[in-house]
Amino acid sequence: MSTVAPTVVKHDDYSVVTVTWAAITNGNDGAPLSWVQWADRTIQVTGTFGGGGNLRWEGSNDGGVTWAVLSDPQGVALNLGAASIKAVLEITELARPRATAGDVTTSLTVTAILRRTQPLRT
Repeated sequence: MSTVAPTVVKHDDYSVVTVTWAAITNGNDGAPLSWVQWADRTIQVTGTFGGGGNLRWEGSNDGGVTWAVLSDPQGVALNLGAASIKAVLEITELARPRATAGDVTTSLTVTAILRRTQPLRT
């Protein structure tokens, strides 16, 4: 298993950031993201899912020792088998994407948009 490093783009006053993990393949994950400070969290997954491909959005509250699948605001687990955009309900210490299924063609890009509750003052 390998871990994909994200790219981070800070917008305007740094109250909004875009985090992107590119080319996550079957069995690999994205480097964990500190998640606590972000009030609004939306993830998008695109790319080639391959045969049975699945992207799981996970969270951890113990420094990344134990991971659990997070949910959307309707309580549906974020196990995504097709391109989609979803809000994330839980606030955890860390969060990451992980490709849990697929084949040799699986290659997913995950983009998170994160917004603070209170904009920073510039």
